Amino acid sequence: MVDRGASALSLPDDWPAHPDPILALNRMGSFDWDLDSGLFHMDAQAHEVFDLRPDEYDGYPTSLAVRVPTAEGLRLDALVSQAIKDGSENYGTYFRLRCRDGSLRWTHTQGYIRRDETGRPRRIVGIVRDATQELGELESRREQAAQDEARRRQTNVVQLTTAALAHARTVDDVIDVLKDTHGLTHLGAASLVFGLVEAGRIRLVAEGPEGSFVPGTRVTRIDEPYPMSEVVRTLSPRFIETPEEFAERYPVLWPHITDLDITAAAYLPLIAEARPIGAMGLLYNDRHGFSSEDRNVLIALGSSIAQSLQRAMFYEQEKDLATGLQQAMLPRSIPSVPGADVAVRYRSGSLGRDIGGDWYDLIPLPGGRVGAVIGDVQGHDTHAAAVMGQLRIVLRAYAAEGHTPAAVMARASVFLHELDTDRFATCLYAEADLATGVVQVVRAGHIDPLIRRPDGGCRRIPVAGGLPLGLSAEFRALDYPVATLELDPGHTLMLCTDGLVEQPGADLDDGMRTLVALIETGPHDVRDLADRLIDVAAERGGDDDVALLLLRRRGLDAPRSGGRLQQHVAPGDPEALIEARHMIRAAVGAWGARERSDEVELVADELITNALMHTEGSAIVTLRVLTGSERRLRVEVEDASSALPRRREAGESGVSGRGLLLVDLLTDVWGVEARGGGKCVWCEFVVGKRS
Repeated sequence: MVDRGASALSLPDDWPAHPDPILALNRMGSFDWDLDSGLFHMDAQAHEVFDLRPDEYDGYPTSLAVRVPTAEGLRLDALVSQAIKDGSENYGTYFRLRCRDGSLRWTHTQGYIRRDETGRPRRIVGIVRDATQELGELESRREQAAQDEARRRQTNVVQLTTAALAHARTVDDVIDVLKDTHGLTHLGAASLVFGLVEAGRIRLVAEGPEGSFVPGTRVTRIDEPYPMSEVVRTLSPRFIETPEEFAERYPVLWPHITDLDITAAAYLPLIAEARPIGAMGLLYNDRHGFSSEDRNVLIALGSSIAQSLQRAMFYEQEKDLATGLQQAMLPRSIPSVPGADVAVRYRSGSLGRDIGGDWYDLIPLPGGRVGAVIGDVQGHDTHAAAVMGQLRIVLRAYAAEGHTPAAVMARASVFLHELDTDRFATCLYAEADLATGVVQVVRAGHIDPLIRRPDGGCRRIPVAGGLPLGLSAEFRALDYPVATLELDPGHTLMLCTDGLVEQPGADLDDGMRTLVALIETGPHDVRDLADRLIDVAAERGGDDDVALLLLRRRGLDAPRSGGRLQQHVAPGDPEALIEARHMIRAAVGAWGARERSDEVELVADELITNALMHTEGSAIVTLRVLTGSERRLRVEVEDASSALPRRREAGESGVSGRGLLLVDLLTDVWGVEARGGGKCVWCEFVVGKRS
């Protein structure tokens, strides 16, 4: 301890006979060291400080060695020499002095170096004083400051740990926070044990460091003689202050941890709502005892951990409940589809009970057709999941009943509107005939589908759509347009919910372009591609759920003997008529009847036009293949009028009156059937012998 800030000292002229009264008043002795002669003169108070009688001192510094230990004397000599050498005017330091009775006490000295006009040092005058009490108070203050700093550091660790625990959602998150090297280890703990109470037992979920596991303690009963069992039984912490106390109180456990050099330990019960949910142990190898402040800090820490642990348990229970509910609402399995490779995926992006209403479904239909559904109910809660489950069931039922895609969507909208709910849902329903590749798509407020080619190229398919389910019924806008697509062999139809497309700060079109680029660089196999898309959604994060359905059409070796397609054509909707023609042309070619496609398309177009012109409603055109001794292609056009068609002579202009004549000339057989309050005009074309 060196003090270079000592002030100059002037000794009285009659010194040392009459010392400075101020120095004497402060029990300070003074000295005058003549550097030329080497004599070190001291006054009476200085003799007292050095615990020397005048007759025991001959005036030379070397004689003080009897009181100044060798190491201290060398340090003092070096200090003075350095001060003289570097031109200092003064110096100061604390040193230890050995008293007459052999005890050591702290002493302080200050010296002022006086030089002549050439700068040569000639004298050193200064003071010495007993600093035992001063340094004792300083040491006490330092110890108190150290304790305050340790307490502040511990309190800070508790605050930081509590802040970190506030972000812990699961029990594993809580454990990770506790095992963080920047967390509890700052409290000085060398090892951590952590257990959860389950069915009257304590299951150890964390211990450290590596190699500290005690065999047989992975699961223990609460009545066993272990410290964690004890704190759970008593709901009180246990502070073990010495190894001897540890060995005496827990003789079963102690032999297994002696290699850890444990000197103290603190075991804390984790209590929530007046019941124990776990216990934690902190083991130390450099602590001896716990002050009351230490105990309070650790108890506060245990309380904070217990609250976080209970919150994490509630979260996991709610998450399990919500996930179970949602999984129960989704299809348990996806049926295999002849002629297609299918992959479905679902990712939950929400927290706790906040689950979404996203869903997918694949519906086998008669004639080798398949219905693919993707949808999203508004909201993120269990009610959304429940509504989703009901919608999935009714959509499946309506499709299986044979309704057209537009009718399936309209009926589902009415069903949702009549439910006791304020939710709406977006949905896309695609009905695919895998023999022809014809896909009829109806969209209710949902995002467009995409098609990927075998070479990896991908494009978005714009589909005219109607209002979301529920809203279209409320606003009486139930006429959903039907789009007809062709899915060639090797092409993949992709349906997804907006959680895969929407990104923060980007609009929907940007998200679709990003998705298209991702699909184009993705794997060829639909299952691998689905996994890749879900992985990207997980990496991107977000709270929205993602549902995904991929359907890849495989090539068929030969045309199927069966098949059925249906299209709803509304009056005044030229697009619907064009789509019906497109469907008929594609189906006839795929069913091996291309040589009669012109005849079939012309007759069907004539029947549809007659239905629209001479009735007040829509027309439903159905195309199917009949099998028997010969293969026949049957066209049916159904309308709501009970009036039977009749053949008329063509007028002078020849513009009208030729409809049934064409039907009669171009078909092999035709007829009319009553259908409820309406009728069905049908015709058949022979397209080959049964093979």
